Amino acid sequence: MAYRLTQYAHGGGCACKIPPGELEDVVRGLAGPGPEKPHGELLVGLDDGDDAAAVRIEGGQALIATTDFFTPVVDDPYDWGRIAAANALSDVYAMGGRPVVAVNLLCWPRETLPFELAAEALRGGKEVCASAGCHLAGGHSVDDPEPKYGLAVTGVADPDRLLRNDSGRAGLPLSLTKPLGLGVLNARHKATAERFEQAIEVMTTLNDTAASAAVAAGITCATDVTGFGLLGHLHKLARASGVTAVVDAEAVPFVDGAREALRAGFVPGGSRRNLDWVRPHADLGVAEETALLLADAQTSGGLLLAGEIPGAPVIGELVPRRGHTTLVVR
Repeated sequence: MAYRLTQYAHGGGCACKIPPGELEDVVRGLAGPGPEKPHGELLVGLDDGDDAAAVRIEGGQALIATTDFFTPVVDDPYDWGRIAAANALSDVYAMGGRPVVAVNLLCWPRETLPFELAAEALRGGKEVCASAGCHLAGGHSVDDPEPKYGLAVTGVADPDRLLRNDSGRAGLPLSLTKPLGLGVLNARHKATAERFEQAIEVMTTLNDTAASAAVAAGITCATDVTGFGLLGHLHKLARASGVTAVVDAEAVPFVDGAREALRAGFVPGGSRRNLDWVRPHADLGVAEETALLLADAQTSGGLLLAGEIPGAPVIGELVPRRGHTTLVVR
């Protein structure tokens, strides 16, 4: 029997995240003073919704901790495992770090789907971790009505060279290391079973090279573009940095077939929620179709950098704060 994993989940990939506005309301009460005698200095926490937590530890290093898991974004379990692992590791790269060890997080409907499929997802995750030079050791599993997979990842970084979303400043260019449009293509895949090889290649590509190049270039401000879309993550970056982000819509790259999928009506609910969330804070000087693609919920997307690195197109710049956090022009 052939199983289509995407049919066993209400959403897919990072498009199944809790909407950003609702999430901020939930976690607002968690920010504030920490323990009286902490083990290490907290460098990055909850205050600005950055990609991971970072703590300065003995030996002159920063410890980076993150977790990410989601429902199937593609039908093939091996590809799903690869994508989920690359996506989880991305949070460490988005902070300028290097992943060291990860553990599996697996939720599985044991009476509905055979464990052979879960084993394939775990194999995909293991192979991606191995390519990243990251140990994958153990993990946790639960019986769940809906399949979910991902990783909890621990990494290290230079505490004085962290990439973070609150260190942007006016005059810096904005670069994007992967094309957009993954959400609409994944929505089309779920509805039609069409396979989009370029989308899978983008989602399984690690952000390690981009992160290393950013740190080497002296860049200090970055985030990765995942479930909240380019506009959502850019809004958080600009808000945390006290600047306005100007985006040249015509400079933004898209995966082949993304516009066609959008025009055919394959838009994840998460992408529409992203656009609704950022609309009050943005001046969107583009058509609704383009705005939706810019807000499209990405899974294992690229890095958004306040600076330039080889191979990454410049899609805009940071300017002094204006009336909106984001301005989209064409």
